[in-house]
Amino acid sequence: MEILTEIAGWIFQFIGELLLQAIGEALAELLGHSVKEPFRRPRPPHPGLAALGYLTFGAAAGALSVWLVPTLFIKMTWLRIANLALTPLAMGLLMDAVGSWREQREKEVLRLETFAYGFCFAFAMAVVRFAFGR
Repeated sequence: MEILTEIAGWIFQFIGELLLQAIGEALAELLGHSVKEPFRRPRPPHPGLAALGYLTFGAAAGALSVWLVPTLFIKMTWLRIANLALTPLAMGLLMDAVGSWREQREKEVLRLETFAYGFCFAFAMAVVRFAFGR
């Protein structure tokens, strides 16, 4: 019974970090949709440059989240390391689902709303939280 309680605790820790990441990505998506018009370019930027931009924005979101919520939800080091892979994967899948949903409704899709760029944003955010969170 004690092991089940411990496993449930781990799951809730992951859910806390996942929700924080989801909030960060949702805010970035809202910001992206609200300010895209003044920054529209005749040609979209190179995918590598866009990935670097999402890594930078993800790191900034991670820094902001550490400032607002300095204590990490995940306490054990090995679970924090697992979080570096699992949470960005989940966020990439979630953002890809959001992009597909928007595409089906014939709405404009941001690059953030794809697996790769959603993963980049979430990975940078997770790395900053891992490195600087308590």
